Amino acid sequence: MESNTAIDFVLPWVDGSDPDWIEQFLLHKPGAGSDARKSRFRDWGTLKYQFRAFELLTPWVRKIHFITWGHYPDWLNLKHEKLNLVTHEDYLHKQNLPVFNANPIEINIHRINDLSDRFVYLNDDFFFVKKIPASRFFLKGLPRDILAFNAISNTMIAHLKLNDLEVINNNFDKKTLVKEQFFKIFNVKYSLLELLKTHLLLPWPKITGFYDPHLPQPYLKETFEEVWACASDILKETSRSKFRSCSDVNQYLFRYWQLCKGKFVPLRMPKNYVGWIRSVDDAHIFAKQITSGKNQMICLCDAVEDDDIFFEAQKIVISAFEKQFPDKSSFEL
Repeated sequence: MESNTAIDFVLPWVDGSDPDWIEQFLLHKPGAGSDARKSRFRDWGTLKYQFRAFELLTPWVRKIHFITWGHYPDWLNLKHEKLNLVTHEDYLHKQNLPVFNANPIEINIHRINDLSDRFVYLNDDFFFVKKIPASRFFLKGLPRDILAFNAISNTMIAHLKLNDLEVINNNFDKKTLVKEQFFKIFNVKYSLLELLKTHLLLPWPKITGFYDPHLPQPYLKETFEEVWACASDILKETSRSKFRSCSDVNQYLFRYWQLCKGKFVPLRMPKNYVGWIRSVDDAHIFAKQITSGKNQMICLCDAVEDDDIFFEAQKIVISAFEKQFPDKSSFEL
């Protein structure tokens, strides 16, 4: 595929148990006020099942840009033709390194060498469990997405969304947006609940938020370039943030911008599952979703605080993935 039609994946990963990484982490670890929780950096040992799923379920992907601090799992075939190994030094400014914050890593991904004009950004907690066509993410050259209004709830990243929305409201007028994107906002593909929320929020003069599916996100590289040209100050500030802080923006800013520009094709969201794992019981529920055959994609949200519970939950989840994807992929040695 040519770069203007090809679709890439971008996947960051960190091994929070690497002694060299831990040494750097402790050297730069901030005081109170920054987010340095263990769950931000913990590896569940599930990465190989992501790659098995890529090979089986998304064979159309051109390249997987695998972003790491500089360490790799010992099972990974580093010479695989579809694999582009990317370290932070390869595309982030040297004066901002080292970084232990996902936000600088995300907002600069358009700088990755050989990145396609169209790509899907994934976290290492996203998993495909059914065959997915390329048209799920892009159609007629545009990302598939949903433009529905919402109100921000009290979540761990609410402050990031508020920062994103400040940029959006400074650059887009809501009344004009509704007029120009009316049929992409009130689209028959969306659920009644999404349409109702959008309708109820119309009286607010500013954009109060968007419906945010916690799933792999398709992007146009040109969107990143445009946002950087219009909001470079806050993006540069976030790029200097070694750990998550209240002043950061995140990759949702680029999605919101893409939506407001109308550079997407409306999508009816397939069946997906987002599972928060806080206990062994949660792990059993999540494991059933892996093998149920009901979902297209699933997301594992790590909220385990106790190490003993984590190790037990990890065994349960890996066992289910091994049942779903028992055969090694060509990405494994």
